[in-house]
Amino acid sequence: MLYSMTGFGRAEETINQRLVVVEMKALNGKQFDLNTKLPPILRSWELDIRSMLANILMRGTVDLTITVKQEGASKPMVVNTDLAVFYYNAMKQIAQQTGVPEDNVLSTLMRMPEVVAPDSDMLPDEEWEQVKKVIVRAAEDLMLHRQHEGEALLRDITTRINNIDELHNRILPLEPDRIERIRTRINQWLEDMAGKEKIDPNRFEQEMIYYLERMDFSEEKIRLRQHCEYFNNTVKENDMAIGRKLNFILQEIGREINTLGSKANHAEIQQIVINMKDELEKAKEQILNIL
Repeated sequence: MLYSMTGFGRAEETINQRLVVVEMKALNGKQFDLNTKLPPILRSWELDIRSMLANILMRGTVDLTITVKQEGASKPMVVNTDLAVFYYNAMKQIAQQTGVPEDNVLSTLMRMPEVVAPDSDMLPDEEWEQVKKVIVRAAEDLMLHRQHEGEALLRDITTRINNIDELHNRILPLEPDRIERIRTRINQWLEDMAGKEKIDPNRFEQEMIYYLERMDFSEEKIRLRQHCEYFNNTVKENDMAIGRKLNFILQEIGREINTLGSKANHAEIQQIVINMKDELEKAKEQILNIL
């Protein structure tokens, strides 16, 4: 089963008159990279959140947003008196220098940054345990989204690999013609070099054997088929983070296809190899999205 690296998860719950909303979005990434937007009440738990999500999500660039809203009565507020006095003295000095009346100074002070702020309480351990469950539910929701995306990727990638295997089958009927063309080319070369009447049959056979050994790609064809079969078996493994392994298999498939192309010496086989490379590149693009 394949999992995509992209996905979205969300969960919410009311905990002791606090509405906790957790949202997370995941994109492609070679490693696990978490960007957090946390309220002050949860910042002391950030390392715990990172460790917990790394175990669940494994890979990808993840944006996490947690909001905590107080329900019911208004949240207790505190006034930063020292900061208010600092602002007041500054405004009073400006008013005296400019002759501006000092009307409504108090209402202006109350709107200055950080003069009035919510009381920054600590989150009790028992409430943190409940918040953790909400975060885990959001992560599980994201993983479910990843699974659905992965099913579509699986269908597409499997089609690409099966297309490569089918193209491989189309090479087999062309091999007799390929051998005959090689034989004709060597014979013509020897005629041009020595003349038809001077061709040594033994030398001709030696050249044929040498050239065919160099151009033989039977091992590459066997390995290509084995790699395609291994790929199709690997995608069925019960492993969530399998993207790297599949990428390595595609690299091996690419090596065999390139060798087939370099040894082909046959126009139709070269065209088949080009189509194989096209399917392989499409599969590689999709593998980048796999967890």
